[in-house]
Amino acid sequence: MQSQLSFFVSIAFSFIAWGIVTRRYIWPELRLRQRAEALRPLLILHSFRFIGLAFLVSGVVSLDLPSAFAHSAAYGDIIAAILALLALTTLPSASGVAIAWIFNLWGSADLFNAFYQAYHSGLLAGQLGAAFFLPTLIVPLLLITHGLAFRILLQHENESATNEGRQPAQRTNVALTSRHTS
Repeated sequence: MQSQLSFFVSIAFSFIAWGIVTRRYIWPELRLRQRAEALRPLLILHSFRFIGLAFLVSGVVSLDLPSAFAHSAAYGDIIAAILALLALTTLPSASGVAIAWIFNLWGSADLFNAFYQAYHSGLLAGQLGAAFFLPTLIVPLLLITHGLAFRILLQHENESATNEGRQPAQRTNVALTSRHTS
């Protein structure tokens, strides 16, 4: 019971920490970019999802790790990584945007399915072995960046995610200039 509680608390704190990082550092940069350029760093991050294959490596994970969880998580992640790379190589074309949508839908569903499979199979935190850090450190970041990708994909091709962009700074400079000239 104590290890399961530690597992869920770790996931919760990871969501909080990655949420802060995203709000303060990632989103302010991505929101100023056009759709394809904003998606690129997210797709590069998700291209590392091949690491989910670690769920299939005995010695990294316990031999008792439920195979339904291990196989769906591992193969779902490698498919997400392949889709991310395909989208990355085909952006900014229309087919690249379509593949980015497919990647984002698949990748999000894969992560939610992993949570479902873990619960349904009765996964215990200790069965993850060295892979404990994947769902506690990496998965929250991946889910948050899927949310960002959905937001970016919903914007028009040639506009940034917010119309605010750099306009407030420009208005401030104009206001300061007009004060000094009067």
